[in-house]
Amino acid sequence: MVTKVIDMRSRPSFLHDFYGATPGTKEYEVVKWLNRRVGSKNDEHFTRSKTIEGYVEEIRETGITAAVVVGRDIPGIRHSNDEISELTGGHKELVGIGSVDPHALGIKGSVAEVERAIKKLGLKGINLEPGFGSAPMKADDPLLYPIYDACDQLGVPVCIMSGPTSPSLELTDPAPVGRIAKAFPNLSIVCYHGFYPYVNEIIGIAFRYENVHLVPDMYIFLPGGNLYVEAANGCMKDQILFGSSYPFRAMGQSLEDYRKLGFRDEVIDQVLYKNAKRVLKLKV
Repeated sequence: MVTKVIDMRSRPSFLHDFYGATPGTKEYEVVKWLNRRVGSKNDEHFTRSKTIEGYVEEIRETGITAAVVVGRDIPGIRHSNDEISELTGGHKELVGIGSVDPHALGIKGSVAEVERAIKKLGLKGINLEPGFGSAPMKADDPLLYPIYDACDQLGVPVCIMSGPTSPSLELTDPAPVGRIAKAFPNLSIVCYHGFYPYVNEIIGIAFRYENVHLVPDMYIFLPGGNLYVEAANGCMKDQILFGSSYPFRAMGQSLEDYRKLGFRDEVIDQVLYKNAKRVLKLKV
């Protein structure tokens, strides 16, 4: 029986209007809409995380051992690495992932910020969102390679987010992930949103490159999501990781629903806990 859980993708609503911080706004209604689209039974569950206390209390009550708070650095939504470090640093249940914007910082500035985020602030990885930048690009754009190299040298994972909400589905094409994995065979690459809807394609890449890890999070509940489960039950039990994608899906319901998806008994503990612990090098 699984006794520990690491949620690989989570953010409290108070962090930004994009996550539903302010009732009555357009963003708040979008959060409710997305919750309904991915199967949340209560489309306003996220209001509980309007304070850090409410957020952490829900994590504890849900039975999640650690929740990974993912930073974001794109035009319109910027969480400084200091902010993520401060938010997560005071709670043993929270783990921080930093972020950089290579368009804003440039190559040298991005590499320096990666090093600062990991070495000084103690964050556990770096999140990139290539398709959401001021100049949207694919994940294997040359501008990003120094960041991958820095993460590789520091021994921390790089997280790449891409899914159906990307500005263009062309930018969700997972083929670039394979090229990155080949260029950096020792770099752990975490694919947020599982590059849905290209499920077969990203599974094919993860089959070829064992340093590619998939976090399908809320999209595992959409048509075709069962393929992630099939992959985990096959040869990829070490490469599929649980994420609730809170606040866009309820964390408690997501955990309960994951346990009903059909993961084999010898696989579910890997998916919910052990894989994330290994990739992030956590001591929880």
